[in-house]
Amino acid sequence: MSGVTLGNVIKRYGDVQVIHGVDLDIDDGEFCVFVGPSGCGKSTLLRMVAGLEETTSGKIQIGPRDVTRVDPAERGVAMVFQTYALYPHMTVEQNMGFGLKMTGHPAAEIRQKTAEASRILKLDDYLERKPAALSGGQRQRVAIGRAIVRGPEVFLFDEPLSNLDAELRVEMRVEISRLHKEIGATMIYVTHDQVEAMTLADKIVVLRLGRIEQVGAPLDLYRDPDNRFVAGFIGSPAMNFVGGRVENGAVHVPAFGGPVRPEVALPADGTAVTLGIRPEHAVIDRSGDGFTVELTEALGGVSYTYLTAGTGEKLIVEERGDERSTMGDTVGLRMEPHRLYLFDKDTEARIR
Repeated sequence: MSGVTLGNVIKRYGDVQVIHGVDLDIDDGEFCVFVGPSGCGKSTLLRMVAGLEETTSGKIQIGPRDVTRVDPAERGVAMVFQTYALYPHMTVEQNMGFGLKMTGHPAAEIRQKTAEASRILKLDDYLERKPAALSGGQRQRVAIGRAIVRGPEVFLFDEPLSNLDAELRVEMRVEISRLHKEIGATMIYVTHDQVEAMTLADKIVVLRLGRIEQVGAPLDLYRDPDNRFVAGFIGSPAMNFVGGRVENGAVHVPAFGGPVRPEVALPADGTAVTLGIRPEHAVIDRSGDGFTVELTEALGGVSYTYLTAGTGEKLIVEERGDERSTMGDTVGLRMEPHRLYLFDKDTEARIR
């Protein structure tokens, strides 16, 4: 297996630049997830690693090899796409072994590698079935098995779970995580779903408009975001943001009706800032006021309560326990200073 290194990688389509000088190191055996909103460049970057998109400038290495201009078939990668792309007239076993058959591998070797992939993915009972007789999750496992059989240095996944229903998505996340632990391969995974990113990744790369916003372990990005975009993208529900201004050594927040004192080095008085608080770090005070409950989503062990401040700003607060807010209630909020995040209003950079 091998790691992947991107050095000042740029991609242009004519005069339009979509990837802007990306530098990234993915260690051997690491599970790296590219995450970001639609159009951020995550699939384009993955396809550049695969060789399916030409790299305009910069360098891509897989292990010690410079593969920037190497044909996709020679890069030592295998890609699993959003669509399963299985041959409907072939059995599961034939689908998984077809790539090796086309490259002239001996039949005995194909059987051995297919059997090993089938064992890992728990497909032994389905080897003689054709794709039409499989569920969506089983078809995706066959597509992954086809990649395993090739024995690549790097596995590439392009939103492989987006066609599955919610229950199967959870099941397949577990399967892919278990697969990574069993075979220890380097994996690069693209998704717009930050829950998938948080649950699967050793390392998350947050992208926006073709640039890397932040790289780190899932909980590091959650606890210590570098800017407002990362803070708002990582975490579900998203972090709440309200406007404020630094005055007399505190942050005056109109939505809260007064000053708060986050445990950060405050900029000069008069500076416009954005205050962030995660839904689970705010506590509803039923004896207080200032916020109106617009909606409560009761999900069983937890509820998400949607509040509107007198200024019109919206917040979401997590509630647990037997007593929950109801629509139309007037409530206050309590927050611990060390749970508050502060961002420059103009640059969106984190103030620490």
